[in-house]
Amino acid sequence: MVLAAAGMLALSGCKGGDLVSYDLPAKSARYTFEAKTNDVRTVWEYTSAKPAKGDAPELSPCMGDVVGSNKEACRPEPLIFLRYDFDLALDNTAEAGETHEITVVGYYQERITTAPKVSSLKAETTFDGGRTWRPATTRATGKSTFTTTIKNPRRDQAAKGVGLRISATDSEGNTVRQTLPTAYTLR
Repeated sequence: MVLAAAGMLALSGCKGGDLVSYDLPAKSARYTFEAKTNDVRTVWEYTSAKPAKGDAPELSPCMGDVVGSNKEACRPEPLIFLRYDFDLALDNTAEAGETHEITVVGYYQERITTAPKVSSLKAETTFDGGRTWRPATTRATGKSTFTTTIKNPRRDQAAKGVGLRISATDSEGNTVRQTLPTAYTLR
């Protein structure tokens, strides 16, 4: 089932930026949520059902509860977010022809009381603007933390830079796939 974020989109003023809300059916189902920001495309797949009163953490209530406009139960969804440490030079480049390591951390909204563990991560690279993708070596290096090793080509073989596509899965079967058309350029 594909779910469009056609609900409410409003600046919330709370840490994390925009707040998206939508109604879910009572029966548990698999959902797909997509977002595109500055050419970075993210697709989440997760299982959820209609929330019950009390699902939101007491110390971190839903925005509608705080401002008094929420009449329905709410809770954060188990979306995996990705944080990158590209370990780039000061000019945001990496050395052409060299091996380069990137650290990727999977995390969840702070409001999720018991977050699953990101259990696997797969990385792919592109040097031709996304026409072809190659697997990159990835290894777990800590809790929900992974290191991806990329063999950078010569600079002329990646004129548009190095693109990155990350796919992660957590212990509950939720997934995220994020595509960065140009993660970094080469020097």
